[in-house]
Amino acid sequence: MNLLRKLLFPFAILYGFITFLRNYLYDKGILKSYSVDIPVIAVGNLNFGGTGKTPQIEYLIRLLSPNYKVATLSRGYKRKSEGFILADANANAETLGDEPFQYFKKFPTIQVAVDADRRNGIEQLLKQKTKPEIILLDDAFQHRKVKAGFYILLTAYDDLFCDDYILPTGNLRESRNGAKRANLIIVTKCPANSTELQQENIKKKLGIDLPIFFSCVSYDDKVYNEETTLAVSEVKLIQKILLAGIAKPRPFFEFLQADTDEIMTFSDHHHFSESEILSIKSRAIDKIIVTTEKDFVRLDAKILRKQLFYLPIKSQFLSNQETFDQTILNYVGTCTRNR
Repeated sequence: MNLLRKLLFPFAILYGFITFLRNYLYDKGILKSYSVDIPVIAVGNLNFGGTGKTPQIEYLIRLLSPNYKVATLSRGYKRKSEGFILADANANAETLGDEPFQYFKKFPTIQVAVDADRRNGIEQLLKQKTKPEIILLDDAFQHRKVKAGFYILLTAYDDLFCDDYILPTGNLRESRNGAKRANLIIVTKCPANSTELQQENIKKKLGIDLPIFFSCVSYDDKVYNEETTLAVSEVKLIQKILLAGIAKPRPFFEFLQADTDEIMTFSDHHHFSESEILSIKSRAIDKIIVTTEKDFVRLDAKILRKQLFYLPIKSQFLSNQETFDQTILNYVGTCTRNR
């Protein structure tokens, strides 16, 4: 923790009190939450960025969409539009935001919507001719104006919420006690070889009586663009540009990097300017560019399609995947039967 953050500790106390009061008013029913009678699953975290919400939402889409009409609802972070938007053929990363547009491109059978006002977003989805049977709320753990039926809290292996502090001293959006609202916790971005003992130690450290699961990032064995694919084993051996505008890009770089590669790092959800595109192109003469899926949807059509590739990732459970799946399916089935 740097000196400036330590000096801001009094403001962290004030911010913590404000978030505590807000949560208390919602918990006691003084402030009202909106709910609906279809399954609503919220995926979120206590701290800012880098916990792997996107691959977890995609995991749920793969689990649920074969048997249910699924919709995702995000606020559309850093999009250049306002209000409710339901993705259609005219959608792009600027109107939806990069993550929702990624869902739209990868999963054409689901509905993808954005709205900073989640209540309005849900109401608009339920007015559609084809109504969703399940709504997945992306990054909505603190959005208490809407009450989801099931809450999944994510915390990264190397940045556990129990080790963090409230803003601005740390990166927590609210007190660690907020974790008690979750139905289950997933510790994300674990080393693939994490032992059962290490997992048990983390459970003790978190100190919360909830089901806790552990997942890692699973990288694809190919990189892709609109025209072709290349094997990762081949890509690792050639000189290239590695580019990322995500919260914690180091694992992505380490997975693909060769000694001769050039690394280009941008801020999370970065919108690339014309001058930056020109700079990328000038550095990538006679080289391929490999980037993340989120960056690809923002760079697509701005760089030669035969030159730009992306590396897909998935969330993969280290163990107890069947238990997690069944927990979600039981919630959805019970909620649906109770309608």
